[in-house]
Amino acid sequence: MQTRIQKIISDSGYCSRRKAEELISKNQIKVNGHIASLGDKADAEKDIITVSGEKLDTKSVKLRYIKLYKPRGYLTSMEDSHSDKLITDLLDGIAERVYPVGRLDKNSEGLILLTNDGAFANDITHPRKHISKTYRVTVPSKVSEEQIARMTVGIKIDEGVVTQPCTINVLVEEPERTVLEFIITEGKNRQIRKMCDAVGLSVSRLKRTGVGGVKLGMMKPGEYRELTPDEMKTLRAAMGRPESAVKRKRR
Repeated sequence: MQTRIQKIISDSGYCSRRKAEELISKNQIKVNGHIASLGDKADAEKDIITVSGEKLDTKSVKLRYIKLYKPRGYLTSMEDSHSDKLITDLLDGIAERVYPVGRLDKNSEGLILLTNDGAFANDITHPRKHISKTYRVTVPSKVSEEQIARMTVGIKIDEGVVTQPCTINVLVEEPERTVLEFIITEGKNRQIRKMCDAVGLSVSRLKRTGVGGVKLGMMKPGEYRELTPDEMKTLRAAMGRPESAVKRKRR
């Protein structure tokens, strides 16, 4: 059966569909020895697909769904050659090639999901899904109601980029420190830091505490574990993919 190449790569667990599209654009994907283009299709059962010269294993792979507490100072990138602190280095004993779902910048910490299920990763990160993400944000100053209101309704963070409305709650209010809870449904680059900067606030600590109803809980920096069946059910419900529908599709 002919299928778009990026979907074949994603289904194999090699990387996400978006990353596969990037690899195709960079001429790093070949089908039967010929450079692939975006929009090309192939037969996963018959055609030989290579990624940067490495033959793609399109056979059935064990799908992994992992939650990890990313410590500060680690990168979610899979390719940065200038750093010895990548979150995948924390995954001892995981034989499958997994990759982060979304990102957290180097100076941020908290919950990050990793998987080798391309469809799952695409659903979590797709803007149309509006998957909620919760952050605990510490600001070394007081925060006014006006500043909160401006960020809540949506604010310009880059040229031509305005954030969507979000929810902001005050968790701790002290003379020289305020802790805020941000609940957003998008994931623009360094979004919360830029939102705060736009209203004159600096961020001293940023921790993601939840994704799509799955919480970081009492995990410690560097810890990871498989998502539980209940957590998977919660995520699939948030994505609009009930567990029963997933099972029917697999059968």
